[in-house]
Amino acid sequence: MRTQWVSTILVLLCVFSWSLGSLQADGPSDNRAENVRPIPPPGIAIPDDRRESLLTGLGTLNEKIQSLYGMKDELVQKYLPDVEIFHRALSLALHEDGFFEVADFDRADAVLREGIARADALAGRSTPWRQVGRRFATVRGFRSKLDGTVQPYGVVMNNYPPDGSKRADVWCRGRSEKGLELQFLAARLTQFDPLPESGVLMIHPFGRYCNANKLAGEVDTLEAIEHAMSEYAIDPRRVSIRGFSMGGAAAWHLAVHYPDRWFAANPGAGFSETPDFLKVFQSETLKPYWFEQKLWQMYDAPVWVRNLRMLPTIAYSGALDKQKQAADIMAKAAWELPVHERFELTHIIAPNTGHQVAPEARKEIEKRLKALDRLGSELVPSAYSFTTCTLRYAKAHQLTMDRLTEHWRPTTVHVVNGEKSIQVTVDPGLQQFSLEYAIGEIPKDRDRVDLTIINRFEGPLKFVPIPFSLSLRSDRSLAATFRRKGDTWEQVSPIEPQPTGLYKRHALQGPIDDAFMDGFLFVRPVADGLHPETQRWVQSELDRAVREWHRQMRGDVRIKNPEDVTPEDLRKYHLILWGDPQSNPLIAQVLPKLPMQWNAETLELAGAKWNSPTHMPVMIYPNPLSTDRYVVLNSSFTYREYDYLNNARQVPKLPDWAVIDISVPPDARWPGRIADADFFDELWQFKPDRPSKP
Repeated sequence: MRTQWVSTILVLLCVFSWSLGSLQADGPSDNRAENVRPIPPPGIAIPDDRRESLLTGLGTLNEKIQSLYGMKDELVQKYLPDVEIFHRALSLALHEDGFFEVADFDRADAVLREGIARADALAGRSTPWRQVGRRFATVRGFRSKLDGTVQPYGVVMNNYPPDGSKRADVWCRGRSEKGLELQFLAARLTQFDPLPESGVLMIHPFGRYCNANKLAGEVDTLEAIEHAMSEYAIDPRRVSIRGFSMGGAAAWHLAVHYPDRWFAANPGAGFSETPDFLKVFQSETLKPYWFEQKLWQMYDAPVWVRNLRMLPTIAYSGALDKQKQAADIMAKAAWELPVHERFELTHIIAPNTGHQVAPEARKEIEKRLKALDRLGSELVPSAYSFTTCTLRYAKAHQLTMDRLTEHWRPTTVHVVNGEKSIQVTVDPGLQQFSLEYAIGEIPKDRDRVDLTIINRFEGPLKFVPIPFSLSLRSDRSLAATFRRKGDTWEQVSPIEPQPTGLYKRHALQGPIDDAFMDGFLFVRPVADGLHPETQRWVQSELDRAVREWHRQMRGDVRIKNPEDVTPEDLRKYHLILWGDPQSNPLIAQVLPKLPMQWNAETLELAGAKWNSPTHMPVMIYPNPLSTDRYVVLNSSFTYREYDYLNNARQVPKLPDWAVIDISVPPDARWPGRIADADFFDELWQFKPDRPSKP
C-alpha cells in the first residue's frame, strides 16, 4: 500500500511539473566513471502471455505496413512514417528490454491498437490522426535525414483553427531515462499537459531520447518543426521555444543558437552551461582537457547571451529549485555585458516552489507570451547583435558570418538597420560576412543603400568606420558579401568564382561530432589491419559506435563495405571510415590527401610521430572525394557512457583530431589515452602555435 501511495504522488508531481520524467535527476552517485549505471536502465520481465500477444500483434502490423509499401499511391507513401513509428516503438520495447513498469504493458497494447488502426485507415487513403480544430493530442512521424529511421514527435491542439497561420509552441521534454519510444508515444497520444493556450498548437519533439536536444536531438527537433510546418497552418514568425528541466536546458541552447527562429523563448529550470552546473548541481570535481573547455562553449549559453537581446525571453524557476542556477547564471551574464549592451533577464521565480511550475507562474508566463505574440515580429529588426563561437551557428536575420579568424573564440557582429543606411560593427574575429535583404525589406523608393562597416579593435584605436554605397539587385533585393583585407574591408564581386581550396565554413567546420548532425554513412573494414592490436581496437570501437547510436540516439547507422559506396553516397553523406589503410580501401584512397602519414611502423601528424602498433588516429576533415562533406576516421559522437548520466556532460569531448594510445584500454570516458589532440586552423591545417599536449 505504501509503495502504491508513493507511486501516486510521483505521478502527480510529474504531471504538475509539465514534463514526462522530469523529476529524475542526477547526483554525486553518478560521478564514478569506474561504476557507470546503464542508460537506458534494465527493464522488467514481460509475462509470457503478454509477450506472445504483443508479438502476434506486431506481426500483424508489420504485414499491414508491408502491404502499404506495395501501394503505388503518393498519399500512402507520404504518411507511412505516421504508421511506422508504432511498429518501431513496439519492436524496440519487445526486443530490447524496454518495459520498465507494469503499466508499460497496457501502453504497448494502446500503441499497437493505434498502429493497426492507422494502417487500416491509410490503406483506405484516410488519415484521421491529422485532424485539427478541437482539443486533440496525437503523434506524427518523419524519416530523419541523419540515419533514415522514422522518428516521432507529439502534437497537442487546443481549439486550433483549421485555416489561417497561427502560433505554435515547441515544448522540449524533461529528462526521462525510461522515456523511450513506447512510453513517449503512449504519453503523447493521451496527455495534454502542458495544455497550450486556446488557438495554439504545441509541438513535442522526441529529441532522440535523453540528450537535452543537442547534436542528433537538435536535428530531430528542427526536423520535427519542419515537418509540423508542412502539415499545419503555422506562422513561421509565431513559433516559440519552451521547456522545463532537461527541456529548459534545451530551450536555452536552441534560443541562443537560433535567436531569429522564435518570437519568444521560455526556458524553465534545467541548466544553461556545463562547468558551473556540474560543480553546483552534480558536486563534480572537474579536471578537463584544455580542448574540452573550449568545446564547452558550443553549448554554454552565457557565452552567447547577447543573442537574447533580439529574442524576448521569459525564464522561469522555483525559488527552492537547485536548477534555478541556470537562469541566475544567464541573468548575471546579461547584466555583465558592456554597459551599452547589458540588459535585465526577465526571470519569473515562484516562491516556496521546488522543481515544478507553479500554477500562478504558469498563468503569468502565458499572459506574457500572449502579449509578445500580439506584438508580432519586425520584418527587418532595427538593430541586433549576434555572437558565435562556431560557424555551425552562423546566421541571424540578414547576417551570415562566412569565415572566422579562429573558431571557439567568441565573435560578435552588431547590425543597425536605419531608415537610410545600414551600420555593421564587427569584431576582429570575423574575416568575411554577408548581408541579404529580401524583396520588400529595403524601401521601394531607393536603388542604393549606404553601408558603414565599423571595425572594433582593442586599445586606443577602438573603432574605424569604412563606408560603402551598395546597389540593389535587379529584383529590388540586396545581397552583398564583404571580406577583411588588413584593417579594412572590400566587397566581394557577385560574379567572382566561388573560392576553391579548404577553409572552415558553415557545416564544414568540425569538431568530430559535427559529422553526426547531417546524413552519415559508416564504412567498415573488410581486411586484416596493420596490427592485431589496432584491429581489435577498431572492431571494438565500431561495435560500440553502432550500439550506442542505437541506444542513445535511437537510430540505426547506415553501414556499408568500401566497395559498395556509390557516387550518390559520396554526395549525400559524411563518410565515417573505420580501420586503417590496410583494412579499409577507402582510407587508403583518401590518405594521400589527409594531413598525416600512416604505415605499419609509424603514425605521423602535427610534426610528431607515434608507434603505429599502439596508436590510432581519430579525425574529421573535408572529404577529398566530396569536399562538401566530411570524412571521419574511427569515431562516432565523442561523449561516452559516463556522460550519459548527466545531460550537461553531453557535449563534444574531442576536437578536430586526436591520437589515441590504445595500450590504455577504452573506458566510460575515453577511447584510450589521449596522446595528443587539437583543432585545425581555419584552412584545415595544423596550428603552428599549438598548446602543450594533453
